[in-house]
Amino acid sequence: MKPKKKTPKKSRKSKRALLLGLGLDNRDGHVRVTQGENFHLVGGSKETHEIMQEKAVKFGEELRRRGKALEQISRQEFRDIAEKVRLNRP
Repeated sequence: MKPKKKTPKKSRKSKRALLLGLGLDNRDGHVRVTQGENFHLVGGSKETHEIMQEKAVKFGEELRRRGKALEQISRQEFRDIAEKVRLNRP
């Protein structure tokens, strides 16, 4: 019996990271979906979805200012940017 071949690990360059926003306060039955270069947003009321869009765009702008892609930043950089754009607050 032949030993199984190991599949090579993906290189860092092939990884892709996305912000995922999920709104759970929708009461009107409208399905809201927005996709950007580094984010996907799903659900929420009109107001919540707009807030998620604004923050996702600001997050992306900060990444561009730093000259980095989402998959290139450390956890601490992620936290710093999230705090700066108030990602965890309305």
